[in-house]
Amino acid sequence: MKLIILLSFIGLIVATIFWWRALLRQRAEFIDRYPYAKLLDRRLAARRPELNAAQRGLVFDGLREYFQICREAGNRLVAMPSQAVDDAWHEFILFTRQYRQFCDRGLGRFLHHTPAEAMRTPVDAQDGIKRAWRLSCRREGIDAQRPASLPSLFALDGLLGITGGFVYQLDCLAAASAGTASGFCAGHIACGGGCGGSSGCAGDGGSSSADGGCGGGGCGGGGD
Repeated sequence: MKLIILLSFIGLIVATIFWWRALLRQRAEFIDRYPYAKLLDRRLAARRPELNAAQRGLVFDGLREYFQICREAGNRLVAMPSQAVDDAWHEFILFTRQYRQFCDRGLGRFLHHTPAEAMRTPVDAQDGIKRAWRLSCRREGIDAQRPASLPSLFALDGLLGITGGFVYQLDCLAAASAGTASGFCAGHIACGGGCGGSSGCAGDGGSSSADGGCGGGGCGGGGD
């Protein structure tokens, strides 16, 4: 009898693991398949008239990627590395019913949009952008400590020339030597930016702007 109970218990654990993995795959696939452009293209075009249809498509790709790293992060806050993607996220939230349904099916929780001013401490923002960097690098096969390129979310605003965007330098020392330093450091400190201003700089893996300050990045997404 004890053996039967033990085997039943083990079988339940195995079944639960398979169920959970299947659920995670379903959530990832839902996020990938969601028709962001169909719902948001007109509103993003009004908000960012300087972007053409192809460029807006890149923004929606970035939004999809942001939701994927939020899914992987669980309830931990993930800061937003792109102003353009943050704009698209703002527009999505306005479709309150669709946004809640998306969060339920894609994330299993409601993804709150947390402005920098609403975060408990500046450390939250710093941790959030470092988490965004690590997850983005891992998904794109980039060495987070010695990156040869920027992850797409961190490269997007610079690529599109977004006014007021968050532009990250992969090699800030080289850029400073060449007199072309601007934006926020990413390469030498394994992180770029922060959410509304973070207090950590190069020594602790935080963010450092080209002029020596800290900050950059958009708001953060976290669970309840």
